[in-house]
Amino acid sequence: MRIVFMGTPDFSVAALNSLAEAGHEIAACVTQPDKPKGRGKAVLMTPVKMRALELDIPVYQPVKVRDPEFVKVLKELDPEVIIVVAFGQIISQEILDLPKYGCINIHASLLPKYRGAAPIQQAVMDGEPVTGVTTMMMDAGIDTGDMLETVTVPIAEDETGGSLHDKLAAAGGRLIVSTLEKLKEGTLTRTRQPEEGACYAQKLTKSLGNIDWSMDAAAIERLVRALNPWPSAYSSLNGKTIKIWKAEVSETEYAGKTGEIAEVLKDSLTVICGKGSLNITELQVEGKKRMDAGAFLRGFPVEKGALLERRMQ
Repeated sequence: MRIVFMGTPDFSVAALNSLAEAGHEIAACVTQPDKPKGRGKAVLMTPVKMRALELDIPVYQPVKVRDPEFVKVLKELDPEVIIVVAFGQIISQEILDLPKYGCINIHASLLPKYRGAAPIQQAVMDGEPVTGVTTMMMDAGIDTGDMLETVTVPIAEDETGGSLHDKLAAAGGRLIVSTLEKLKEGTLTRTRQPEEGACYAQKLTKSLGNIDWSMDAAAIERLVRALNPWPSAYSSLNGKTIKIWKAEVSETEYAGKTGEIAEVLKDSLTVICGKGSLNITELQVEGKKRMDAGAFLRGFPVEKGALLERRMQ
C-alpha cells in the first residue's frame, strides 16, 4: 500500500522498519521539527527522520501539520493510508478524511484503558500484570477511534518504563503489518471503543518523579521502575538531588518518619514509607554517574536517621 508515515520518537521507528520490510511503498515520513537538545544545544534529528533518511524516504517536518500549505503537500503525495505513531501533533479532520483507507494509529495500550500521552509508564505505575498495543482508526477525539486489532504483552515484575517501551514498540511494528494486510483484503473488523473502563495516562513531567515518601513502598517501587529511564524518580538528601534507579520493597516495618533512612547496609539504604519500607539498591547523586548503593555509600556517606525529602521545585 502507498503510505504516509507520521511519527517522531524511538517508539515510532519499529513500525517504520516493519512497514518497509513488508514491502509497503512509503511515500514520505512526516516528523516533528528538529530541536536543540543537551547542554550544548546541538540540533538533533528526530529518530524517525534519521531512520527515514537511511531508508531513502522523503522527510517533511511541518511546524503545524494542519497548515493549508502542508495539507496540499499531503494531497499531492496521495497516500492510500496514513499511519500515525507517537507523532506529537493533532491531526485535523481534513487530513483524517484524506486517504482512501483513513488514518490508522498505533497506541501503546489495550484501549480504552490508558488513552493519552504516557500509557506505557502508567501501566507500570499502576501495577498492571499485562498491557499491549492497539491499532485503531483515528477520529477527532484523543485515542477514541474504532479499534482494529490488539496484541497483549505481559509486564514483568522488574519491568521498567524503558524495557516495556521496547517490547511494545516491537509488538506495534508487527501488529500494523497484520492490520494493513487485513485492511487490503477487506477482512478487518472495526470495534467501537466502550466508554466503560476508559481512563487517561497523564503526560510525563519531571515533577512526577519527585517522590512522596508518605506513599506505600510498593507504589514508590513501581514509580521508580516506571520512570526509568525518563524522567526518573528522585528525592533530596542533605540538599542534593538523588535519583533512584532501583529499589525493592522490604518486608521489615520500622518506626520513624516517612523518608527517614532506617538502615544503612553495605549494599543498600532502607527508607521508611507511608506503608512499609524500601531498600534502595541503585542511585545517583547530582553531577555523578548512576551506581550501585555500595559504591554510592563509599563516596557519599549516609547516616542512619538522615531524611530523604521531596525536592523543592
